[in-house]
Amino acid sequence: MAMIDWNAYHKQVLTGVGEFATLNPDVIKGYQAIGGAARKTNLLGSKVNELIALAAAVSLRCDGCIVVHTDAALKAGATREEIAEALGVAISVNAGAGLVYSTRVMDAVKSKTS
Repeated sequence: MAMIDWNAYHKQVLTGVGEFATLNPDVIKGYQAIGGAARKTNLLGSKVNELIALAAAVSLRCDGCIVVHTDAALKAGATREEIAEALGVAISVNAGAGLVYSTRVMDAVKSKTS
């Protein structure tokens, strides 16, 4: 059993974005312009772009991003194994960020105790 009904959630996200677009269309146009600019050269291809998006979605803890980019990654031909590898990179980078920021805490401790 899935933790979330991702298909229903996907529809809910798209509906919510559509409703927001009617209230503030310029923000949506700006968002679409950023996405279009990021993919303009298409040097990495759709599949790699979507794998990067999934890693970022996990790092940012964005369920809406997860559902939208999972769908797009699968449509771009990404396999479960490729998605798992991209997520492994996200996990590693997040662990590394925790380690690096831990050194900042220790630096703050030094400045407060010396």
